[in-house]
Amino acid sequence: MRAYIGWVAGAAAAVLVAAGAITYAVAEDGSGGGSGNSAVPAVNSADAGFARDMAVHHQQAVEMSYIVRDRTKNVEVRRLAYDIAQTQANQRGMLLGWLDLWGLPKVSADPPMTWMGMGDMASGKDGALMPGMATNSELKKLGSLSGRPAEVFFLQLMTDHHKGGIHMAQGCVDKCQVGVEKRLAQGMVDAQQSEIQLMADMLKERGAKARS
Repeated sequence: MRAYIGWVAGAAAAVLVAAGAITYAVAEDGSGGGSGNSAVPAVNSADAGFARDMAVHHQQAVEMSYIVRDRTKNVEVRRLAYDIAQTQANQRGMLLGWLDLWGLPKVSADPPMTWMGMGDMASGKDGALMPGMATNSELKKLGSLSGRPAEVFFLQLMTDHHKGGIHMAQGCVDKCQVGVEKRLAQGMVDAQQSEIQLMADMLKERGAKARS
């Protein structure tokens, strides 16, 4: 029960942090920070496309983290899942908050990753809207496992998920114009690369390895 209360308290704190970060970030960019470009991005810009797509991508990472939290008692895996869930919930709040402040829709009629010139890669097959995302069948399987099998499958799914996320975040680093968003994207690249290495070590400890 204590762990559960801590998890909920952490989630609430992340929401507050995200709200504050949105205000700070927009104010910073509007006063000459980053690129100095304070104009509202176009609806089909890389800035808007990344914000929409990464918000969706992050939501699944949060979902997978909550699933594995309930499927294992391993402290190391639960701590990693907690960190991923809180970090990505925070970042998702920032991305959606920027879309609100820009007055742009959170959903686009274009396929995901169109802003990267990769709309044809977003198949949507079995719920996997973008590269790296788990399918509905994989999420169902994760929820059916427990103990070490759940840990291994989560680490494999999240490794794939991070690889897809890094590719998209690097696209924003290269294409986005809003300085604070580019910095957030670079932070995602750095953090998720580090977590991929951590997960590789955790898989090795469990006699397994990444799927690709």
